Amino acid sequence: MAVRVGVIGVGIHGMHHVRLLSQMEDAELVGFYDSNAVESDNRANDYNTRSYSSIDEIIADVDCVTVAVPTSAHYEVVMACFSKGKHVLVEKPIASSVEEADKMIAEADKQGLILAVGHIERYNPAYRALAGIDTKPVFVESHRLAVFNPRGTDVAVVLDLMIHDIDIVLDMVRRPIISVNAVGVSVVTNEADIANARLEFEGGCVANLTASRISQKQMRKCRTFQKNAYISMDFLSGESEIFSLSNTARPSALPGTVPQLMEGISYKKIPNDGLNALELELHDFICSVREGAQPKVTGRDGRNALEIASRVMESIDASMRRIE
Repeated sequence: MAVRVGVIGVGIHGMHHVRLLSQMEDAELVGFYDSNAVESDNRANDYNTRSYSSIDEIIADVDCVTVAVPTSAHYEVVMACFSKGKHVLVEKPIASSVEEADKMIAEADKQGLILAVGHIERYNPAYRALAGIDTKPVFVESHRLAVFNPRGTDVAVVLDLMIHDIDIVLDMVRRPIISVNAVGVSVVTNEADIANARLEFEGGCVANLTASRISQKQMRKCRTFQKNAYISMDFLSGESEIFSLSNTARPSALPGTVPQLMEGISYKKIPNDGLNALELELHDFICSVREGAQPKVTGRDGRNALEIASRVMESIDASMRRIE
């Protein structure tokens, strides 16, 4: 039996939820709610579904919801859904504050409900390609650059863009962070538009993360270095490259590309498998609801990413005050 699902918030992200859920065999898109009633009616006709007039009304008719409202409203909407016993997938960041995130997690745990968070890069083919690979990064470098777009400027670039890479690094390293140092600059908005953060983990791993929303071209790359391996992930193309070194590697006199410079180096390029990351994310959520299993990105994962992002922003605020 298909899981009955509704969408709350049908802006750019929410309409992608509507489109994909309307095509999924294991989900029944019951309808959606948005505060813009006129626009909602028009979009409901496009997808042959129903536009609800209130959050309470749509919650009553579904098993679960996806929430794609502005971050400032996440807590209120998610808690309203939990009050009616409904499972939730909420877009990142999980909430406006760690305190709100903690309350959301506690309520989900209390009622035995699923709280999934939309950190979509976990489902990106470039990252999924690392499944089964023993990742023990010693150094991580990421660049997430975007052309300026007024959408998302209600929050700092750390919450808009960098939080994706924070989540990926936390998932790869899986150790506590012992220090956070960051700098940022406000260029076209009142929030930091470009930021760089240095995260140091227990065990010695260091991650250097850069995010910008005022670049001339897009880039979403993450490179990791570890004992005997170098891994490069391109989240835009969905491709990954892995250079690995055998224990018997030795210098070679043969000129050429990196794989030829040393005997014992293997090179593997993993192409994009063509699967849609958001569709996989939604399918994972629907399966979690149906089977009572934990989603790939839990509420606690979203909370942990938000906590580190908050520490990055605190460090940026301190550095900006020094500059002033």
